[in-house]
This record gives sequence, C-alpha cells and structure tokens, in this order.
Amino acid sequence: MSDPRISHIELDDATILWRNADIEQERRIAIFDLIEDNVFKPVRAFESGHEGPYRLKLSVRDGRLSLDLGDEEGQALETMVLGLARFRRPVREYFAVCESYYQAIRKASAQEIETIDMARRGIHDAAAELLLERLDGKVETDHPTARRLFTLICVLHIRG
Repeated sequence: MSDPRISHIELDDATILWRNADIEQERRIAIFDLIEDNVFKPVRAFESGHEGPYRLKLSVRDGRLSLDLGDEEGQALETMVLGLARFRRPVREYFAVCESYYQAIRKASAQEIETIDMARRGIHDAAAELLLERLDGKVETDHPTARRLFTLICVLHIRG
C-alpha cells in the first residue's frame, strides 16, 4: 500500500556546529510536526516501487544540501543534492528575523511581537516556495512540508 511520507528524519549532527535553546526548540517542533503530517513522494524511488514511508537524513556537504533517502528499514534508496546558493539570503533573513522575534517575546509588546512574527512567516513562506521549486521533478510535496524542511535547513546552517 502506498504511503508517500517521511516517517523518520535525522539531521547530520556533524553539520550543526552550535545551537541555542531557541533554535533547538524550533528543530524539535519542526521534526515533530513533520513526522506527524507530511507529504513526501520522491519521484524516482516511487516509480521504482518504493512507495513509502521514507527515512530522510539532511546534511550540508560542500555547500550543497544532501537529502539521503532510505526505506522504512533504512535501506538506502537515493541521495538528492540541491545547491544552496539560492537559499543563502532567505536563511540569513530568517535568522535575523528569528533573533528579533526571540528578543521581542522576552520584552516587547504584543503588537511588536505580531509584526515581527508576520515578517518571519513571510520569509518562511517564500523560502518554502523556493524549496518547492528546487524539488520540482524530484519530490512531490506540499507547502507545510516544505516550510518544515526549510526550518531544518536553517538549523543545518547555524555557525554560532
């Protein structure tokens, strides 16, 4: 029976050099939400008879995002590689607005927090659309899944 979704996701800890409590919380929430509800259908693997669910490991190697895909038992299916050049600006903008958001939730007014959160969501949505573009023809997925994957891509870019 076809089950095109991610059942397990892992981030390459060697890629992540540093993260604070706020970022760790973002990572935990993104992974939890992603596992709970996602659409992820890798075209080549699916057409080869691997209809899910899938295990996914994300890492950054040589400036590229590596998506190592396996079946439910962990058997390697394929590795997809995406250039990250087009994500540099959205990642940088997302970090900047998140830092403002984390500071605001500690001392700003509700209106200021809402304004910053709207900016954060806007950057997040635009980056998810970019990820959907980059995955086109490789993976069929939806916007909420792409948003959560973008959050995890950001976590992989933390340098301290």
